[in-house]
Amino acid sequence: MILLITGASHTGKTLLAQRLLETLHVPYLSIDHLKMGLIRSGNTALTPEDDDALTAYLWPIVREIVKTAIENRQNLIVEGCYIPFAWRQDFDGRYLWEIRFVCLAMTEAYIETHFAEIVGQESEIEKRLVPTGCTIDGLKADNARVIAGFRNAGEPVALIEGDYEQTILRLQREIEGEYDGIPEN
Repeated sequence: MILLITGASHTGKTLLAQRLLETLHVPYLSIDHLKMGLIRSGNTALTPEDDDALTAYLWPIVREIVKTAIENRQNLIVEGCYIPFAWRQDFDGRYLWEIRFVCLAMTEAYIETHFAEIVGQESEIEKRLVPTGCTIDGLKADNARVIAGFRNAGEPVALIEGDYEQTILRLQREIEGEYDGIPEN
């Protein structure tokens, strides 16, 4: 099974992927790591701030990694924000059957109430070397864009609107339950 975890900035995509790696022993690919490897190696002139262009650049690579993992009957978690809203159109039924999709986003009310905590946890899993410049207005706009984009594409969005830890734990348990009975590679 392939698990795609995407969502808005600062929602805990990497945290969820890391927890699932630890409990399921399924490897995960961080699209951010792929992005930085390609940027630092000089294989692209794009910068970390070129979000839309990075999605167009990275998604074809990630898409083919997903297909290869499915064809090889390998489990894989793919995590990052560079998954396009209409990602399903790139897979036929034999691939889609093997893909589980999770999108994380926070409500505006949650952001307003918990902004200091959100920013305070931004390096929980991956240590950010430079400040992200995260603002409350930017975070609200990014979450609203992600919610509207994925919902308009017919995708479910797991909203963080109350207890953050309980939301992540609920998703983790649901996913772990889906992986029960799937043979390890």
